Order: sequence, then structure tokens, then C-alpha cells
Amino acid sequence: MSDARRVFEDGEHKVRLLSLEPKAATGSSPSPPPKPLLVAFPSEEGEYPTLVFLHGYLLYNSFYSQLLHHVASHGFIIVAPQLYSVAGPDCGADIQSAAAVVDWIADGLTDVLPEHVRSDLSKLAIGGHSRGGKVAFALALGHAKTTLEFSALIGVDPVDGMHKGCQTRPPILTYVPHSFDLKMAAMVIGTALGELKKCPLLRACAPEGVNHQEFFDECRPPAYHFVAKEYGHLDMLDDETKGVRGQATYCLCKKGTSRKPMRAFVGGAMVAFMKYYLEGDTQFLTAIVDDPQISPVDLSTVTSLELGN
Repeated sequence: MSDARRVFEDGEHKVRLLSLEPKAATGSSPSPPPKPLLVAFPSEEGEYPTLVFLHGYLLYNSFYSQLLHHVASHGFIIVAPQLYSVAGPDCGADIQSAAAVVDWIADGLTDVLPEHVRSDLSKLAIGGHSRGGKVAFALALGHAKTTLEFSALIGVDPVDGMHKGCQTRPPILTYVPHSFDLKMAAMVIGTALGELKKCPLLRACAPEGVNHQEFFDECRPPAYHFVAKEYGHLDMLDDETKGVRGQATYCLCKKGTSRKPMRAFVGGAMVAFMKYYLEGDTQFLTAIVDDPQISPVDLSTVTSLELGN
């Protein structure tokens, strides 16, 4: 069982982080990305499964650099677009932008990676945090057409509005159990502190009625739900997030004592889930479900919906 814990530590691969701008020439690529990108990938030669990861509301993709590094070190390529800098409540533009990035990946990603690093696009996952988690679900549910198909879906504390009855457009939650017609496995990670207000004047960052619980309740098997007991909505971000928005991440949501344990859990759970559903290696996700105490954080919820159950 101790071997399963290694998904919560950095993996064996050295990692490079590459920043790409949509208007900048990217080597010999005739088609720059449609949005700014942060790409994390192993330095060693190989062909790797790929994850598209979408940031949370008014956050920067760079705030997830340590999380992306963790996942990439276990043998994955992660493409994290900056979908917007300023946005209103409507997520329609986010969904279209994310779809455009996925379509670009089909041809453009090869041109920006080193020749010895290849993306296996037959093993593609979509995921996101907060509002980005909602957008990931929207893409998985077909709210925008993409040229590539996904094989796994990850929602990290996804949020669909301010409260039940006040969802951001387009609404994703239907409040009908197991109503999501997903053609892939799903994992939802939640935070127990996310639905609590930091202070009476602020809304909860992941309000009850539109958060991880509802997203999981509408998933069909195979689906997994993990909730971190003593951690909050932004506790998987980098240890240091700079600038005005970076400083705000310490103030707006209830939080745990340190970001490192939660980030280690989220990264490890993502690795374990993708190893299962992109690579067929069941041992790590099975170990977390069977023995939650291997997690670096206390889990208040561990639920597994398997096919046939």
C-alpha cells in the first residue's frame, strides 16, 4: 500500500513548463494557439497522455504551475489555457474558447513540443477548477463540438453559479440524479470548507447547491467523489500567487493551514485517475478508494460508482 502513496509525491520525470502566446510565433508552427497557454510536459523522450486543464474564475493559469508540474512529473502532458482576463457571469465564451484550444491541440501541439516528446491524443482528458470545472463538464457534455474526443473528465471543486436557482449561463446542473450523459469516466474533487463563507459579507466560494456534490450526483458510473475535510476552494493553488489577484486568493475563501497537502492530494488523485482511465493502471485509484488514509489530507467523502453496481 505504501507504493500507492507515491502519486502524492513528484514523479520520476523531469518537467518543463512552456508559456505560449497566441500572437507570438511559436517555432515553425503556422498556427499559434488561440489563447495563451501554459504547457507542462516531461523532458524525457516518449509519448504521453494529455490533459487540458481549465483555470478558475478570474484566476491565472500560472497559479496552477506547481499542480501542473506534479501531474506532468508522472508522465502526462498538460495544456492549461488562459481563457480570459476579465469575464462576466456567462460562460458561453469560455466554452467556445476551450473548444478552440482543444481543436488547436490536434495539429498545433506537436509543433511546440520538442521532437522527442509526443502527445498521445487517443488518451485525452479534460479537467478544470471552479468555473473551469463547469466548463470542462460543458465540453464533456457536448456544449461545444471538438475535433478530439475525451476519455476522462476531472472536476476540481466545480461551481455552477451563486446558488441553486442562480446558475451561470449556460446551466450545467439539471438536479436530476445521474442525468449527465457522459461517454467517459468522471472524478469530482470537493472541499468541505468551500461551501462556508469566509465572512458574512462574502459569498461562499463553492456554494452549497451548485458545487461538487451536485456535479457528482448527476454523474453516471464510472464516477468518483473525494472531499477534503479541512481544506478550501483555492487550497490547490501555488504556495505563492502574486499580484492583486494572487493576493486575493488568500482572502476570499476559507482555507486550510497550508496549500501543499491539498495540492499534493489533488495532483495525486488526478494522476491516479488518469493512470486508470487513460493507461489502464488501476492500482493507484483503487488504493485511494480502498484505504483513504494514504491521502495527505483527511477525506470526509470517498465514493466510487463502478459500472455494474
